Amino acid sequence: MHRVWAVARNTISQGIRMRVAAVVIVLLLVLLPLMGLTAVGDRTLLGRLQTFVSYGLSLTSLLLCLLTVFVAVYTVTDDIKRHHIFLVVCKPIRRYQIVLGKLLGVVALDAMLLAAFGAIIYGLAWGMLYTADAPEPQVRQARQEFFTSRVRLDTKIDMDHLQAQILQEYNRLKSEGRIPEGMTRQRALGILRSEALNIAKSVPPGYAKEWTFQNVRVSDPNTPLFVRYKLRALPSPVDDQVFSQWRVGDFRTRDATGRLTGNAVPRYVVRRDPLRTFVELSVPSSAVADDGYVAVAYFNDPSRNACTVIPEEVQLLYRSGTFTGNFLRALLMIFSRLLFLAAVGVCVSTWLSFPVAILICMAAFVTGTVNGFIVDSLDLVEGALSLLYTFTIKPLLWLLPKFDGDYNPTRFIVEGRAIGWGFLGQVYLTTGLIKAGLLVLLGVLIFHQRELAKTAV
Repeated sequence: MHRVWAVARNTISQGIRMRVAAVVIVLLLVLLPLMGLTAVGDRTLLGRLQTFVSYGLSLTSLLLCLLTVFVAVYTVTDDIKRHHIFLVVCKPIRRYQIVLGKLLGVVALDAMLLAAFGAIIYGLAWGMLYTADAPEPQVRQARQEFFTSRVRLDTKIDMDHLQAQILQEYNRLKSEGRIPEGMTRQRALGILRSEALNIAKSVPPGYAKEWTFQNVRVSDPNTPLFVRYKLRALPSPVDDQVFSQWRVGDFRTRDATGRLTGNAVPRYVVRRDPLRTFVELSVPSSAVADDGYVAVAYFNDPSRNACTVIPEEVQLLYRSGTFTGNFLRALLMIFSRLLFLAAVGVCVSTWLSFPVAILICMAAFVTGTVNGFIVDSLDLVEGALSLLYTFTIKPLLWLLPKFDGDYNPTRFIVEGRAIGWGFLGQVYLTTGLIKAGLLVLLGVLIFHQRELAKTAV
């Protein structure tokens, strides 16, 4: 192990001496405090914090990913190009120990830099809270919605039942000859699915819609719940705002007249909300029943709204931990990216030149950043191309990391949403252990068989 660590120490020193490392360090030291001072957001304290941490974590992740790629590739290719590797392989050290030492050095350098700049972002965020000249309601909102760690429960539609209705409607239209000529079956089903989802979510004037949540366990009865939602309207009002009326509680117990007798909020909370923007409604935790059941209802008052309202992505959030622990898990998710890119860089640099290895690493990074978009787009491929995609491209995409969607830790921190240890463990199992491990193994095998120099006679 001391041989691996000796190579790792040399790699750390080599990486620190690189100009690109100095540029990255200086940029982050200058830009992070500057962003903390200039962040505006929606001009509220919560908006400023969300903007700063979002851009700060994203910038730190981006620059450290680029630095990881350059250091991982350079440290191997430069040693081979300048024949420094000859001074190492002639010593009592195995080639796999060289590869592991290079990887360990890059990862250790990443860990130190990520911890340092993560601490800067963390300190600046708390500093903004205590030094901001903001009204008390904004400070309270920032503590409840940002400096927290909340479990998010999503509403779900019975897709099996909906899919059966869609197929039934498609067969009816096809038997009546109402499917346009030339339209594929998948295209027609897609249109019908979109229409059915809109109908399932819609609340016409005078109607109400209800969502239920199970197993809501509030640890502190003094902390509120939050209903998070985004609204659309058809037709859209001129001012892009609608009246919202919400009731949250236990709707299972009613008297003979149908009136609620449980722990529901006794009246609707009337709000005026902007369209196409996520907003949060604070609700007392007493709305949750003893068995963890809680229901959320929306009523579209015809005296206030003349349009059909479509609540989208209705979510229930409740506190489950601290901001500090959640921020630490966000940094660990970023570190999983760096671990994978370090493995890619070390692997390809054992058999490729510096420019080609950099190109492959950057392609892996960019593809991982838009992985979800690529997968969703290719899932729409039909016919013979669909089989080709399933057995060729799709397995390759699985080997690439996922940096977007739920694998983007910035979204969790901005929304005050908890990153679970189970989910974090899954990320490290797939990205850090399986995928990165396979790449390191491939790099070891190639480097073991590679001829570094020919004997001249």
